[in-house]
Amino acid sequence: MTTPWITRPETDADRDRIREVNLAAFPTPHEAGLVEALRTDPAAWLPGLSWIAQRPNGAIAGFALLTRCHVDGFPALTLGPCAVQPEHQRSGAGSAAIRAALDAARQQGENLVLVLGHAEYYPRFGFVPASRHAIRPPFDVEDQYMMALVFDDTRPVPSGTIRYPAAFGV
Repeated sequence: MTTPWITRPETDADRDRIREVNLAAFPTPHEAGLVEALRTDPAAWLPGLSWIAQRPNGAIAGFALLTRCHVDGFPALTLGPCAVQPEHQRSGAGSAAIRAALDAARQQGENLVLVLGHAEYYPRFGFVPASRHAIRPPFDVEDQYMMALVFDDTRPVPSGTIRYPAAFGV
């Protein structure tokens, strides 16, 4: 049976529950703290790009966040953290939140999203190795894990080194 996930942008009332999802999904509180730090950075936080997937009863099961980054001075987005309550993993909650966040970014006129993540998971959303666009992270990582998604390939795509928000610590 497929759960009918309801997706929507986060509200102030969701913050504690989003923190709980991140604490449950990861082995350390790092990602939960990162989300909170990004919320306080007006250069990184973009209204309407923090999304949740919830069950019909209102319980938050999944979370996806897009924040501002840059590629050699040109604006782009970075995807993450993304988190799913352990009991809802592999149920589509994470995919629903990610798809909703990406759709919102596209509707806001964004064109480039970057993610450092599982090479087997993110291509389902259209991500390809960032190196195909001559985009590289500011740290060493295998090519397959640093990925990019371009919404409109008729628009210019910057190349160069990614500059993450300060909260990422890189």
